[in-house]
Amino acid sequence: MRVILINGSPNKNGTTNKSLEIIQKRLEKNAIESDIFYLGNKAISGCIGCGYCNKNGKCFIDDKVNEFLDIFEKYDGMIVASPVHFSSPSGFIIPFLDRLFYGKKNAIFRLKPFASIVCARRGGSSSSLDVLNKYGMFAGMIIVSSNYWNMVYGKNDTDIKEDLEGIQTLNVLADNMSYLLRLIESGKKNNIKLPELEDKIYTNFINKK
Repeated sequence: MRVILINGSPNKNGTTNKSLEIIQKRLEKNAIESDIFYLGNKAISGCIGCGYCNKNGKCFIDDKVNEFLDIFEKYDGMIVASPVHFSSPSGFIIPFLDRLFYGKKNAIFRLKPFASIVCARRGGSSSSLDVLNKYGMFAGMIIVSSNYWNMVYGKNDTDIKEDLEGIQTLNVLADNMSYLLRLIESGKKNNIKLPELEDKIYTNFINKK
């Protein structure tokens, strides 16, 4: 079983990556493999809603989004991590997730475990966490929790080491993710099938007379 950990910070080796390394270490202890997927520090284009992905299963912009889609099939779960920028996730992770989950291709994420974590110096964590969790909810993924909101505090690696509650939160999250993955694996071995996928019903708030 494998989990992909997305580093949505422009700083490859900052507090966000340190948080993922803490999770990665606990996953390894639980016999769960994991890889960190770094988005980089180059601008990621936003979604323009062209629908190309609905017909081709990938985005017409060939960047980190398609790179992720090419490898995600071999992973059983996903954890998204971001620093807090102006009380919101980073400007790299948002356009990445917008395009990743848009269109029919988001069916590949259905009922796979999903978790998000945020790293902040001081404030904006709760609002940022809420934004990230909604991507997993939109795609019908299973949201994995911990014993508190999935957030850690610190301006640098040294600060994070002092946030003992935050570290425990990350470790419990990794334990819960591992447990859920084992349950899903057991279900597959016992031929427990996924719920039947219904066609999506679309409505709007304009009454046509």
